[in-house]
This record gives sequence, structure tokens and C-alpha cells, in this order.
Amino acid sequence: MTTTTSELREGEPVRVVDHLAGELARIGVTHVFGVGGANIEDLYDAVHRCGAVRGVVAKHEFSAVTMADGYARTTRRLGVVAATSGGGAMNLVPGLAEAYASRVPVLALVGQPPTGQEGHGAFQDSSGKAGSFDAREVFAPVSRFCARVDDADSLIELLPRAVAAAQADPRGPAVLLLPKDVQQARIQVPGRDAVPAPAPGDPTTGSAARLDTAAVSAVSDALRGAARVLVVAGEDVAAADAREDLAELARRLGAWVAVTPDAKDVFDNRDPRFAGVAGVMGHANVEDCLRRADLCLLVGTRLPLLARGGLDRALAATKVVCLGPEPPFVAGTALVGNLRSGLRAVTARLPSHPRPCPPHAGPFPTPMPGPPVQARERTVPQAQAVAAVEAALPQDAHVFVDAGNTGAGAVHLLPAPRHGRFVVAVGMGGMGYTFGAGIGAALATGRRTYVLAGDGAFFMHGMEVHTAVEYDAPVTFVIFNNNAHAMCALREEFLQGGVRSDDVFARTDLAAGVAAAFPSLRATGAADAAQLRTALLRGNAGDGPAFVAVDCDPREIPPFLPFQSFTEAPESKEGSDERAVIHVG
Repeated sequence: MTTTTSELREGEPVRVVDHLAGELARIGVTHVFGVGGANIEDLYDAVHRCGAVRGVVAKHEFSAVTMADGYARTTRRLGVVAATSGGGAMNLVPGLAEAYASRVPVLALVGQPPTGQEGHGAFQDSSGKAGSFDAREVFAPVSRFCARVDDADSLIELLPRAVAAAQADPRGPAVLLLPKDVQQARIQVPGRDAVPAPAPGDPTTGSAARLDTAAVSAVSDALRGAARVLVVAGEDVAAADAREDLAELARRLGAWVAVTPDAKDVFDNRDPRFAGVAGVMGHANVEDCLRRADLCLLVGTRLPLLARGGLDRALAATKVVCLGPEPPFVAGTALVGNLRSGLRAVTARLPSHPRPCPPHAGPFPTPMPGPPVQARERTVPQAQAVAAVEAALPQDAHVFVDAGNTGAGAVHLLPAPRHGRFVVAVGMGGMGYTFGAGIGAALATGRRTYVLAGDGAFFMHGMEVHTAVEYDAPVTFVIFNNNAHAMCALREEFLQGGVRSDDVFARTDLAAGVAAAFPSLRATGAADAAQLRTALLRGNAGDGPAFVAVDCDPREIPPFLPFQSFTEAPESKEGSDERAVIHVG
């Protein structure tokens, strides 16, 4: 029997988990992602009975978190993940770390052994008692809020605090540890007016602080006085739903607009103002525009190393101002606060008529050496493969790009769809992030979602393809198979004197293997760019998942700034002291 949230009447005693499922539905959550187990099964039962929230079972808890992450990034709603105690709980940590570093609002509901067994040898005890470790100490560093729900009534106060903490600036995960007996306990459903709000001054409130008037004036005056402005926009523009505000500011300033690697979709990549991607996966034009600019305006980015690699010297010689919820990593004048409010306050102080954008070279790709001649007949050059993806990509699709050579190439070469997200998880850079994230986004929005990943990422978490098949998620998995951890192999070659054999693999036919494992899945191996495009278009025409693998060469060098100094001809290394080797991990 399914019990809808409307049937949970005020004053009626219900299980804690039924109240929890109902509250998730009330705040707009449509999916809960996770993996089951004895100490979280009651919550899954409640989600099933609730009827308003869909439970999605992943293959691994890391991917369950990334499903919630992808859900949150594409809907701007709270992503929710649920997992059991012990190993299930610990598997959440790397995914929550990504959400923490990338400021993604996720609520983790983590089962625990019954309270009466804590400190008495309970299986998977993480209470901190009798020599067990304390789960709160594990989750606290990767969360904005972490609490153990010690009794049923405390959930009424802790749940809204956790939700508020996840969605307040800086956004990120919140964690509630739920002992099994507390989940099963019954409480009176409180009236809506009885649900306590966070206490005044509580850092979890999520209320936007009033913008500093002096900072608004300082930023506005600086922008009015600058003849040439380079805007570098970051992921917070998407999180704050501020794309139109950014475009209007750029129009009034006549500014060039660059984006950080994780924010390609925040500004139209085909707009004449678009300067390219900043940083180690970016375009040389951004540095050229920065050197010509009187002022650099950071919008929704703190400009971490991946976004400023190669630009530090030019930044030091340019006035920098910043709009966003957190101060930047570079020196400058900062207007800290709600991004949309800041953009609108500053824009209102600028002349309303647009300024012309100065000419610039545009985001032309960096020329990089192709694969060796002997490999060209057997593999597809990355630029050709990415061009095939671009030709097939629907303009309302979402794109999730994984780490490594594949990520560097896609960030550099693939324009973002006009009406979809283009997500790169650079918070932790964990391989395999995209498989869960793409599924979460596709299930949340119903849109075709592309996952671009290498074979190394596939071997980590690619079996989430099974989840896509089970839930008929409209995800197209594009695997760039170079039979290696190729970025590691290139680092070994350039930085350590030679490639070790352990990062180069025996050839694997991924398409054949996936087709055999999942007969209902459209799985194709593409021998050239034309076959890749055809397979992608065929996947677009269907309703569920599709899988395409294309063979690439591990020796092909991606457009990644730390490798460029090793590939430039000696006569082209003028000023190479400025573009020295950049270490990004």
C-alpha cells in the first residue's frame, strides 16, 4: 500500500522515516539516490510508501552521491542520498567531498546501528563508543552540517537545519546520522507552524546578508572607469541562476567574457564576446585579453589554480574586482554576498546603453601534436571525436565531462550546449564522477544527457550503466578508450623520465563487453568520427540509454597547459619562463 504525503495528518503518530519522506516531498525533492542495507531499509520503505519521491538504487554509494550531485546541479534543488552504515556510509565520503569543494547542496541520510547496541560490539558501530570510530568526525570535514539524530523528536528540529545548511552560502552537503531504532520510532506529525526555524544568527539560516554599500560603489566605480574589461565567470553563475544577469552586465560593459573550466555553460560559447576557457585547459586568447584589459572582473568564481593556471603574472599586473559569495584566491576588491543581488546592484549603476566589445582573436583551439602516424589508422584523434560529439549534441542536452585527458580535450574543444549544463567536477577531480552524475541529471530533468569519460573512469564506476538501463535513463555514455591511465602515463614520460607499464593496459573492447552484459542497451564501437556521430544520433532518437566507445591513442597529448612546455618547438619557447611547468596534482 502506498501512503501519500497528504495522508500524514497533523497530530497523527507516524514513523520518523514516514515524516522524513513526506518532508522531502514537501520541499520539492523528487528522487532519493542510494544503496540499501539493513540500517537504512526503513527509509527506503517509507520512500516507497510515500509515492511522491522516487527511490533510485545505484551500484555504489559514491555514484549515489554523484547522482544526487548531478540532480542538484541541473535542477538547482536539493540532492538527496541515502546509505546504510559501515562500508556503505564510508563510501559516501569522496562524493560528499566533491559536493563540499564544488558547493553543491546535497543531503546525506546515513543509517546507523540501533542506539541500544552502540558501544556493545554492534556490527558497523560508528558511534565513537567503546573504541569504535565516530562517524560525526568522519563526515564533519566534508559537510556544512552534521548531526546524529539521537531521538525521534530531535529530527523535527535537525532536518530543517540540515536542509538550510546545505542550501546556504557556501552551499554543500549536510549529513544526518539515523540510528535504526530512531527511524522506526513514532512521532506526532507537527503542524507547519510548529516546525522550528533555525535560530537567529545560526550560520545555517541561508538568509542572504545585505550587500555592503561601500563595496557596491567601489566595484561600480572601478567598472565605469575601465575602458577594457575581461569578465571571468564561474560555476556559481549557474548555481545562482544568474546567466541573464551576467549577459546584461557584459553587454553594458562591452566586456570580453571567459569562463572557468567548470562553467562553460554560464555564457553563450558562440557569442562574439566569448573569449574562451581560462586556466590550464583553456584558450590562449584569454591570456591575451587579460593583458589588454584595464580590469578583470571575477563573477561567481574564486579563481582556483585550474582556472588561473598560466594567468598569474597577467593577473598581478591587472586590477581585479570580484562578485560572489566568497572572496577570491587572488588579490582584488571583493563584493561578497548573494551573486544575483550583487550583479544587479552593480549593473544598475552602469550606463544602460551597451558598449561595443573590442576585437579579439576568439577561443581558437591550442594546436597540439596528434597521435603517432602508426596509430592513426587504428584510433580516432581526440579533436575529431569531440567534433563528432559537437555535431550530434542536442542544444538542450546536459554534458558531464570526467577527469583526465578526456576532460581536458572536451573542456577545450567542445562548445557548451545553449540550453543545458556543461559540468566538470573539479572540486576533487574524482574519476568516474560522471556516470552517476549524468544519470541523476537525466532522471531529474528527462533530458538527453551526455557522459564523456575515459576508459580509466569507466573501469572505476562505469557499471552504473546498469542503473541507467534499469531506470531507462536517457543517458548517452561516450567512452574515449585509450587503454591507459593516459594522463598519468604522459606525466611519467614528461616529468619522470619514461612511461611505466602499469598505466598502460591491454586492449579492451568495451562496446562488445557492455553489449554482451546488457542486451537491451544500444552499445556501439565507433572506428572513426563518422561512425561515432551516427551512433550518437541514433542514441538521441531513442528514449533510454546508449553507449558508444571510440578507440583513442594514449600517446596523444591533450590541450593541457602543464604539458605544453614539453611539446613546443625550441624556437617557439620565447618567454617560456612565464609559461613554466604548472603543477596541478
